[in-house]
Amino acid sequence: MRSFKPEDEYPKLHYANSHKSVAEIVEEEFVPGTVHLVDLAGILNVKHNDGVGGKKDVVLIPQPSSNPNDPLSWSRRKKEWQFCLLWIWAFLEAASVNWAGPVWETWTIQFNCTFFQLNISSASCFLFLGLGCVFLQPTAMKLGRRFVYLCGTVLIIVANIIGSQANTVQVLYAVNIISGIAAAPVDSLVQISTTDVFFQHERATRLSLLTFALYAGSYLGPVACGYIVEKQSWRWCYYYQIIFFGVILVIQLFCMEDTTFNRPTTALEDEQEILRQVVSSIHELSVVGEETGIDEKLGSKVHQDDASSPDEDVSANKSLKRTYWQRMHLIEREYTDPRSWFVIFYRPVLTACFPAIVWGGVVYGVQIMWLSLQATTQSLIYSAPPFNFSTSNVGNTNFSSLIGAGFGMVFGGQFCDWLTVYLARRNNGIMEPEMRLWCMLGPAFINSAGLLLYGLGAAYGAHWFVSAGLGMAFIGFGIGSGGAITLTYAIDCYPDMASESLVFMLFVRNMVGCGFTFAIQPWLDRCGLKLTTWLMFMLSMVFNLSFLIFTKWGKQFRRQTKDKYKKFSNPDFTW
Repeated sequence: MRSFKPEDEYPKLHYANSHKSVAEIVEEEFVPGTVHLVDLAGILNVKHNDGVGGKKDVVLIPQPSSNPNDPLSWSRRKKEWQFCLLWIWAFLEAASVNWAGPVWETWTIQFNCTFFQLNISSASCFLFLGLGCVFLQPTAMKLGRRFVYLCGTVLIIVANIIGSQANTVQVLYAVNIISGIAAAPVDSLVQISTTDVFFQHERATRLSLLTFALYAGSYLGPVACGYIVEKQSWRWCYYYQIIFFGVILVIQLFCMEDTTFNRPTTALEDEQEILRQVVSSIHELSVVGEETGIDEKLGSKVHQDDASSPDEDVSANKSLKRTYWQRMHLIEREYTDPRSWFVIFYRPVLTACFPAIVWGGVVYGVQIMWLSLQATTQSLIYSAPPFNFSTSNVGNTNFSSLIGAGFGMVFGGQFCDWLTVYLARRNNGIMEPEMRLWCMLGPAFINSAGLLLYGLGAAYGAHWFVSAGLGMAFIGFGIGSGGAITLTYAIDCYPDMASESLVFMLFVRNMVGCGFTFAIQPWLDRCGLKLTTWLMFMLSMVFNLSFLIFTKWGKQFRRQTKDKYKKFSNPDFTW
């Protein structure tokens, strides 16, 4: 083992000769979201990654318990299978609320309605996506994630049955409201299920995959719609969804497990314990004085790695691994939140005092504006001169968005995770959430360029590849990566309030999306496509580049909100 000076690994913690106690130092140094992600010195008595594909020095955050029912302790195969079920469900739910763009022209004729009325219908869906998160999240915390997913599937089947018989635009309003409620868990709960199962250093990759599922469904839904309408009729779009969700419901009933789990320690307690070990090690090692003594002490610490405490072992022995039928219960009771439904319901409001959460919700909402832009304008633009696309070809334009979103998924997910671990190693193993934000440079410039290509390319009658090819691909890249980066950043900042943070951010996001969907048609009518495009370009640049504020002052904001975070994250806190 190499010799080292502990102050070289943790240069900011020079407390070897300090008169302060370890507890006082830990309290002074603790900042929400700042974690010791990489154990460079090998001195931490915590559980680390398995070392597959890299070094075995990444600290597992949160620390898994010894309880055999802890989702963090599931096998890799089981984790991937459960995530795959969530991904497919999220994909289909996204398609179910975004497929109708190519058929709007047909509906204006059959239902004798205007594009503005259809915009209201679409905006209603965004509204109830946001409201659904607020009500369904506490329900999931009390009755289990599985119960809410099953209810969402049943509701979307009901919505599609009603939609298949629609003969007025008013029926579409009802269909979109029910669909919005049914799809609401896709916007917040699937992310919570992901954090239940995967560790912090895996989080951006998984959240970006889920974000990609949402956009893949949003883009491929209109593609499928175009072909179905041409070969059969728009009613068959609803019939096919009834079939797909019927199959998914059966699979969920017998295969989808609940990831609800009340962890014995919080992320806050885990990080404070790690910080305590670091400070204690500096105190202890400074007394040794000789490198041989330092190495011997370090060696004893390294061999303690991945050991469970006696208390944890006793707790684990009391919890037997559940049987298959126990895991398939419709309602979860053993590991759900013991607090009242109302207390869980209002807690997302508490996160409004955290700048990172508010910023994340607004910036994520801006990404959704561009998805709404495409959904509400593609039929209007490409079915008219000079393009004169058929219904199926209007739908086909979404392929470029899907390709762009695929690249965005990799950039905002795997690359962002890799960059975060890389920067943490360079920062003596300490990860700051703001390290992720440098990836926002990608969506800031590429997304904004895509808006110009999409809007101006269509306005000037350029070749369809300029707007429908490059423009939509660049927009897809931006919304495919930007949403995942902002969500992961916000969760990293306040991990013990991840559920509440997601509800608040998704509510803000959907309110922004709802308002934009209401406003886009009057905006286009008043300003025209050229001016509207330039205004949207400026909005994109301003909001996406606002991450620079948090790279400079983000840690200061987190330090200033430390006391609120400790108070609000306490499960016993109530107003």
